[in-house]
Amino acid sequence: MDHVSAQQWLDRYVAAWQSYEPEAIGALFADEVHYRYHPDSEPVIGRDAVVASWLGDPQAPDASARDQPGTYTASYGPVAVDGDVVVATGSSTYYTSPGGPVDRVFDNCFVLRFDADGRCRDFTEYYNQRP
Repeated sequence: MDHVSAQQWLDRYVAAWQSYEPEAIGALFADEVHYRYHPDSEPVIGRDAVVASWLGDPQAPDASARDQPGTYTASYGPVAVDGDVVVATGSSTYYTSPGGPVDRVFDNCFVLRFDADGRCRDFTEYYNQRP
């Protein structure tokens, strides 16, 4: 993994989040990915389970609520790349409604490990809401 490949993956991550297309989400992750929404949570294990979780499947562990189109933006970039490990930072901004005022902003840090095919095999997110 290098900085350019890491940025391309992060851009695809944001695009998958904005589209909620199962194929786009799944293409980001290795078959047996371990995905943590929080560093202290049990991981969601496996590509299909991560896709189901992102899509808000109530049967999925740690299922997230789908964000409404136009109510969020995000930008992330790699700050460190060492072999298959990437640390990325950025922010996620949520709006009260599409085109509405900012509701909340989160500063994010992702710790990622990739397989030889450039798919994430381990994902942990750290974040803080700005006051």
